[in-house]
Amino acid sequence: MSGGLRTSTDQDTGVAVLTLDRPDKLNAIDLALAAELAAAWRELRLDDSVRAVVLTGAGDRAFCTGIDRSVDVPQPDSPYMTDDPLLTVGPKANDLWKPVVAAVEGMACGGAFYLLGEAEFVVAGGTAAFFDPHTTYGMVSAYEAVHMAHWMPYGEAARTVLMGTAERLSARRAYEIGLVSELTPPGEALEAAVRCAAVMASYPAAAVQGTVRALWAAREAARAHAFAQAPHLIALGNLPPPRQAELFAARRPDGYRMR
Repeated sequence: MSGGLRTSTDQDTGVAVLTLDRPDKLNAIDLALAAELAAAWRELRLDDSVRAVVLTGAGDRAFCTGIDRSVDVPQPDSPYMTDDPLLTVGPKANDLWKPVVAAVEGMACGGAFYLLGEAEFVVAGGTAAFFDPHTTYGMVSAYEAVHMAHWMPYGEAARTVLMGTAERLSARRAYEIGLVSELTPPGEALEAAVRCAAVMASYPAAAVQGTVRALWAAREAARAHAFAQAPHLIALGNLPPPRQAELFAARRPDGYRMR
């Protein structure tokens, strides 16, 4: 892969590492990177030498900050049709049932939850932080909220999406509520995630993949039902893009509480 995604594979362990490689953009996803992610997951389905995957972001500032705000995604003038380029960036959306571990350093916010929500579990460095800015900028948190509601206690998910940029979940708090399964010293999340992936890759592949599919089945029906409502909620609740841009331009980068 070239451009905004780097892929490396350890043939000895059967672990592939996918790295979002736009650190100057806080690993935000543009249309090219969205297409690269979808293609990478599809390619991994066909590569039997890869039995587990780690997804991470380049640099220490961010795992991913969601959609790149410079991206222009023309929309149909209808609440019944919404084009969302992030809906196809995750492994499950591309029918990949090999285990995926997310390794998070720095910020993971907004559309990052499309990726975190389709990983099996999350490993985070001690300075990682999680938040969802949608409501602050006049946007409905729909798909992100659904993903978080499956990972976190309802009250924690609700607080995270409704408090917007006013609060961030620290790595420690995310670990306490179950969003993060392992907390490492800063800078060591990738190493820990690769170690976990290597263990899973050492087991019989069919058993591991069947287990991943079974786990996903436990949440799939509720997720699909909630996702079906998301486009209409977004169409009804989002402010017009120019007003969103005004609110975004007025943001205060340090105006938040870490909890």
